[in-house]
Amino acid sequence: MTAGQPTGPAPIIVTALFGTEDFAWLDGLRRRHFPPERNVVPAHCTLFHHLAPELGPELKQRLSAATRGVPAPAAQIAGVLDLGGGVGFRIESEALGAVRADLAEAFAPMLVPQDRAGWRPHVTVQNKVARPEAKALLDELRSGFERRPLRIAGLASWWYRGGPWEAYSRHMFA
Repeated sequence: MTAGQPTGPAPIIVTALFGTEDFAWLDGLRRRHFPPERNVVPAHCTLFHHLAPELGPELKQRLSAATRGVPAPAAQIAGVLDLGGGVGFRIESEALGAVRADLAEAFAPMLVPQDRAGWRPHVTVQNKVARPEAKALLDELRSGFERRPLRIAGLASWWYRGGPWEAYSRHMFA
């Protein structure tokens, strides 16, 4: 299950992994609309922004238990989000929310305020641009928007070292 071994203490990020076709579509939008110098990670849905590195072994066990033999959670792209200086898609998934809630409960005393504040599942396709540019993409994506299924293929954890993330573990749904 381990994609990488730690090369030193670093916070851990947890994300949902998208199915191949959904990832290609979302990451393509991200590459087109995200400022290239800031686009250092592919399209993703963050479950946790910052877990302490010492939680790594327990986190891997919990992610394995949450995915091994478990069907992929039903999910949908449910709307277009105005992020101020960017745009994203809102994700709805009760089952993925339940997985996140279980992990949040297990790690509650160690969660940073950002991860304690609640979860707004989404994928960012544009960020850190001037408001007129964000508003133009927001209007474009909202025009004719229709809800669509989203395949959640698995969960992953990553070491955050200030730039591109370093893979720590991947856990695929059945």
